[in-house]
Amino acid sequence: MILPIVAYGAPILRTVCKDITPDYSGLAKLIEDMWETMYSSSGVGLAAPQINRDIRLFVIDSSQIFANQDEEDKGKYPDGPGFKKVFINAHIKKLNGQPWAYNEGCLSIPKIREDVVRDEEVTIDYVDENFEQHTDTFNGITARIILHEYDHIEGKLFIDYLKPLKRKLLKGKLDDISKGKISVDYKMSFPKNF
Repeated sequence: MILPIVAYGAPILRTVCKDITPDYSGLAKLIEDMWETMYSSSGVGLAAPQINRDIRLFVIDSSQIFANQDEEDKGKYPDGPGFKKVFINAHIKKLNGQPWAYNEGCLSIPKIREDVVRDEEVTIDYVDENFEQHTDTFNGITARIILHEYDHIEGKLFIDYLKPLKRKLLKGKLDDISKGKISVDYKMSFPKNF
């Protein structure tokens, strides 16, 4: 089932999310719905707060970026061809590497893209959909997507990395998003609906 994406301005997007246990009700269906929602909205990652759940769960599919690369960008990032993964109860252990800028966007903040500087490598503890424990290190685009989605479960948004002047310039657009004055080709839920 395709779920509505929560728009900027909703309190859930500023919530630090909770760990869950294997008996979390409807988890397998929720993950299935998150994949369907992410793909139907042309996303490469989706976190639980974006579908109005305050749990430490996100999904990513970085292969989407590599599949849509121009010829000149092929081989540009070390983590190609990317992969698809579920992260539950994720907690960052270490950030490493050179910080680098990349033009990010967010399904909860449609039609706004800005350069965000992030570390090139992340080591993260998490469990997968079978609640098997992992500690893995990711780099490149995959690390960036993980860090973006991880921010969501920490109540942080990519616009928080922008300089104050840039955020001030975006205020009108952000206000319009929170009021539902935006047209997108996927289902959204706006703060006035909460």
